[in-house]
Amino acid sequence: MTEIAENRDAVAKMGHTQATPTPKVREFGHVNWRGLWTLYHREVKRFFKVFTQTLAAPVVTTLLFYTIFTVALQNRVGTVGSAPFAVFLAPGLIMMTILQNSFANTSSSMMTSKIQGNIVDVLMPPISPLEMLCGFLGGGLTRGLIVGVSATVAMSFLVDFPFHNIAAILFFALTASTMLALLGMIGGIWAEKFDHMAAITNFVIVPLSFLSGTFYSIQRLPEIWQTVAQFNPFFYAIDGFRYGFIGQGDAPFWLGASVMVGVDVVLFLTVHRMLASGYKLKS
Repeated sequence: MTEIAENRDAVAKMGHTQATPTPKVREFGHVNWRGLWTLYHREVKRFFKVFTQTLAAPVVTTLLFYTIFTVALQNRVGTVGSAPFAVFLAPGLIMMTILQNSFANTSSSMMTSKIQGNIVDVLMPPISPLEMLCGFLGGGLTRGLIVGVSATVAMSFLVDFPFHNIAAILFFALTASTMLALLGMIGGIWAEKFDHMAAITNFVIVPLSFLSGTFYSIQRLPEIWQTVAQFNPFFYAIDGFRYGFIGQGDAPFWLGASVMVGVDVVLFLTVHRMLASGYKLKS
């Protein structure tokens, strides 16, 4: 009996020493920085893989717009305020490409993930709605700002920019890119097919971009249309950005800055609510 007991104890001891250790569960703090960085890195790599389409093409398009409008209108318009038409036009075109590319990045990313069904790769990991929002938003901001900087550098060979207020340029570039990246997320979450996304782009984003003082000063419009233009947040983005370059604008600086911050806050809270509720993502 003693021998049997000793054998049983030896087997139990052997089993205990050979048992597979329990894997350690990764713990996260209040913010899953690794998950946030991974999502942001994925978004940036996604548009860098097709940089000729996402980065180079918008710069070329901006230069073409600039060339066409300066050739067609510079002799007729002359100056806008105290600035030559070519100098007045360039900041508006740069801001327009920032807006359109920030929107395109987040909307296409969200829409493609939904159509292909890999949105679950973002919903399943331990990433909060706020972290998910910041990851997608960071990708849209990065693309918009890279395109904006590239267009500014390319345009500087054709235009002698005064660079009146660098802080204003950076502020309106950031807030405008944020606004359109958030709008892109809203559109991407709401849309159920690419036709819906194309409708938003063609009937909302592009018209608001073109009718926001990109190519003209709203002071030249009839009074009723000046009032209408002041309800377009794209106008404040372009007007404030242009002020940073040439030192003149159609709206007070503080008003444009307040509108941009207010719109961004409302859009941020809206997107967070949509992600937290799983609107059209989890059903």
